[in-house]
Amino acid sequence: MKVKKFTAPSMPEAMKIIREELGSDAVILNSKMVQTNGFLGFFKKRNIEVIAAIDPDSVPGQQKEVLKEKMIEPPPVKAAESFPKAGGPTSGELAAEIRELKRLMQQSSAGGSFSALSSLPLPLKKVQEDLAGQEVEPSIIEELLEKLLVRWYKSDSEPDFNKVSGWLKELLTAKLGSAEFGAITFDHKIINFVGPTGVGKTTTLAKIAAECVIKQKKKTAFITTDTYRIAAIDQLKTYADILDVPMEVCYTEEDFKAAVEAFKDFDVILLDTAGRNFRNPKYVQELKSLLEAESSLTYLVLSLTSKQRDMEETIKQFSVVDINRFIFTKADETSTFGPLLNIIDKTGKGAAYLTTGQNVPDDLVPAGPKTIAAALMGESKYD
Repeated sequence: MKVKKFTAPSMPEAMKIIREELGSDAVILNSKMVQTNGFLGFFKKRNIEVIAAIDPDSVPGQQKEVLKEKMIEPPPVKAAESFPKAGGPTSGELAAEIRELKRLMQQSSAGGSFSALSSLPLPLKKVQEDLAGQEVEPSIIEELLEKLLVRWYKSDSEPDFNKVSGWLKELLTAKLGSAEFGAITFDHKIINFVGPTGVGKTTTLAKIAAECVIKQKKKTAFITTDTYRIAAIDQLKTYADILDVPMEVCYTEEDFKAAVEAFKDFDVILLDTAGRNFRNPKYVQELKSLLEAESSLTYLVLSLTSKQRDMEETIKQFSVVDINRFIFTKADETSTFGPLLNIIDKTGKGAAYLTTGQNVPDDLVPAGPKTIAAALMGESKYD
């Protein structure tokens, strides 16, 4: 057995280096978080130090000499314990393995060692790495791995990664299934679009309007209360002209009530609100007063290019308004969909749509558990 030490910024990067140097048959014996020295003690960086090993006798002859040059004789190292193969443990042993998995996940999420996680079955370890790369919350990863581990041990034969991926998609779909998803069903006459600046509310409203007018053949009208930006009014007016739908600009609550009365014979009224700073409580309270004037359905529009912490703060600020579902925009501008799952799981509220570009009326996808599960697993590509 030959051993070598590796240092990298993250476990996935360390794994990549190990595979390149030692091959896919290498085994991780230990790992820990370390800090590299900065300049005069400042600007220290956290890295992960991994000790990996391989048996040169198991490597083809042509590669053996290369490996010998790269590796050193190891100091005494306690080998990592391996999980039993499929069908091995009893129910009591399995419960113990799951408890240990929980402890390890909590330890790793707090910046501790990842070494014992390396003893997961390879397909489950790949799931853990992929979900962490998608920025899924550690508690959700722990929950999913626990259920996957149960299925793994109950399987008659050792499952491959494709089998485990199928299980994961089922679990993600089931987890998301408790929230309410779906596009407009015309059960409500007024649909409100709220959210912070720059998330694409007006463009999203236009896409949904095109869906209502062109595909659903519904009599549709626009109302905007975004009187703080002339460009916003002009943009919505352009969409109204293209779709041949009426539009009213409202400066006061009385204007709004009059516009709703004027459009009482329409199938649906789409309300575009001002995208002012959501951190201003006065604005949110004004919005609450306006939306309470009529029975309606409210979508909170969030951008997937925003930080999750900012999205959570937006949700908190808009919590005075009765938010029914989310619309997540700019799905084509990110490769990380974990925050989408995290927010739905935390709030219990589902999504109506994902937007995947600037084209109107295209680039609008009805959201559902299967859609989001596919995005999380890298099966949806938004070009």
